[in-house]
Amino acid sequence: MSGLFCGLVGRWNPPRWPAAGQVGGLLAALGLGTLVGGRASAAVQIKTNEWMLKVGVFCDSTPAIGTDGTIYFGTFEGQLWAVNPNGTRQWVFRGEVEIKSSPAVGADGTIFFGSRDRKLYALQPDGKIKWEFKTGAWVDSSPALALDGTVCFGSWDGNFYALDSAGSEQWRFKTGGPVESSPAIGLDGAIYFGSHDAKFYALGPDGKKRWEFAAGGPILSSPALDWNGGIYFTSVDGFLYALAGDGRLRWKLQTGGVTESSPAIGLDGVIYVGVNENMWAVSPDGRRKAKLLAEDIIETSPLVVADGSVCYVNRYGMVRVADSELLLNWYYYVYEHRYASMAVGATGTLYTTGNWNYLFALHGKAPLAATPWPKFRGNSRNTGNLSDSRR
Repeated sequence: MSGLFCGLVGRWNPPRWPAAGQVGGLLAALGLGTLVGGRASAAVQIKTNEWMLKVGVFCDSTPAIGTDGTIYFGTFEGQLWAVNPNGTRQWVFRGEVEIKSSPAVGADGTIFFGSRDRKLYALQPDGKIKWEFKTGAWVDSSPALALDGTVCFGSWDGNFYALDSAGSEQWRFKTGGPVESSPAIGLDGAIYFGSHDAKFYALGPDGKKRWEFAAGGPILSSPALDWNGGIYFTSVDGFLYALAGDGRLRWKLQTGGVTESSPAIGLDGVIYVGVNENMWAVSPDGRRKAKLLAEDIIETSPLVVADGSVCYVNRYGMVRVADSELLLNWYYYVYEHRYASMAVGATGTLYTTGNWNYLFALHGKAPLAATPWPKFRGNSRNTGNLSDSRR
């Protein structure tokens, strides 16, 4: 298979597929021609990539995209990559151990990310280290960036931290378990996150607890926020929860899902989330509207683009793009996948990693949807701040 790839950046066309009239049978055989709401997926396209860049190691870190289009992501070997929009490497910061945390890009271009060397890092736009902050355990939680420059994140040491823009600790909040969940910041500055102690927390900007909500199991996923104070998250207890801004339960929907997929909000307030081997669409009042069988576990979070399409990738490495009702439009295979969710650029190019150690750029038609929380971390810069979705 290695003979298919020539150079670091290149184009690859998939093997020859049957004629158009035979595609339906092939899709059915592969489980791709899925019935959704009684309709068959018709005229499903097989996409090719715009380019791919050899990284050399697999990635669990969801890419962030800077205002200039630079793509940032971490690797299992502790590298933080910066890649130009044309697929050429800009620079690589070489750390020591795995980066599962997804980077966040500040308004001034600073790149923040956690590492399993127990540290949170801040890099300058040229890749040089600005500062680092050490915690007591892994930092898998992706940082959220407040408008005043505060950087918020959790650690496997059970603490949730807030640092100022210079990397000095402002405060910490102790939970009853590791904090793997990545925080979300609301319009009023409230900070929301879950913990392995099965509780969901709301803190004020000063680090004082506003309220907590007890779920039925550890909370690994990250919350999605809407404009009206609604908060959505999943737990390994198999429920999707919707809370009001004051912590009251609005509804909960039993999904049976135990993956790390975090919710995203699409057009008309529809909530999308991966549930084991299915992608679900859930109405704002908590009813399942549609589902699409993905044929393998979905650990990643969905991404919604401006035309309402829903994009995601499963563990097997099948990138799928469906319409708002989860009717499949096209797919692309990236040869197995892990936990990194997809990203999309300003021109609609989709970015994803694959377990053959490449970053892929796929031709898309629409940029990120103008919804409150259309993707993991809320926006293209991965700031985890609802205010940035209004900009």
